[in-house]
Amino acid sequence: MRWRAGRRSSNIEDRRGMRVSRKAAGGGIGTIVLVLVALYFGVDPGVVMQNTGSLPAPSQRVDVPLSAEEQELGDFVSVVLADTEDTWQAIFRQAGAQYREPTLVLFTGAVESACGFAQAATGPFYCPADQKVYIDPSFYRDLRERFHAPGDFAQAYVIAHEIGHHVQTLLGISGKGHDAQRRLSSREANDLSVRLELQADCFAGIWANHADRSHQLLESGDIEEGLTAANAIDDDRLQQQVRGRVVPDSFTHGNSAQRVRWFKFSLADGAVGACNTFEAAAL
Repeated sequence: MRWRAGRRSSNIEDRRGMRVSRKAAGGGIGTIVLVLVALYFGVDPGVVMQNTGSLPAPSQRVDVPLSAEEQELGDFVSVVLADTEDTWQAIFRQAGAQYREPTLVLFTGAVESACGFAQAATGPFYCPADQKVYIDPSFYRDLRERFHAPGDFAQAYVIAHEIGHHVQTLLGISGKGHDAQRRLSSREANDLSVRLELQADCFAGIWANHADRSHQLLESGDIEEGLTAANAIDDDRLQQQVRGRVVPDSFTHGNSAQRVRWFKFSLADGAVGACNTFEAAAL
């Protein structure tokens, strides 16, 4: 990616170098597991905390200096975020709307959000309650080493996907989807979750399309990096690793073929209207 000359975003909240330790009063490890599961399946962890009667204790923070590599990664994330801002500002403006820029929080190990307390193992996530994206950069090491999806564009794809969830929030799509899930069976709710996730993949492809057309962001091999990442972070591969088997009815993010298909589709088309995963007969 040709990113070094890009604009830096001011919407970065860098909490790296701060180690957050938290115990759930009246909860314990069982509550923490429930919170992590809630985050993975898109449920507000605050609801879990309330239902278990667990209240958070004060955080403890210890400053840890950042390495040169960590500082460069923060710079890269800032540029990618700025690029998504420029892309979606232009798209919303053309539609006669205003894009509200989200904040991206970089953290180390664990983080507090308006959606609850999360650890790095949760992976990158978007919290609609505070309209912030949360990323522990150690996920990028996992992306490279565990999922064999290296490269700066693979890292940018992850950010663009989470920003896609922010776009869904601004358009009212997420709210309607989550409201509908409460009235659906578990299988139907999972299917709707898959369609939400695939739309976020599609929105990531829109960003890549617009960014490359406006300032030739992409270099040779970048598209392959993005497709490798889309292929790596999917339900079928993750379930195979964790469970040893694949259970399609429990998918909430989509399988590798679906994620690649929607990312490639919008990367070529570049139109928001092409990302209507909810009316697609085949995903």
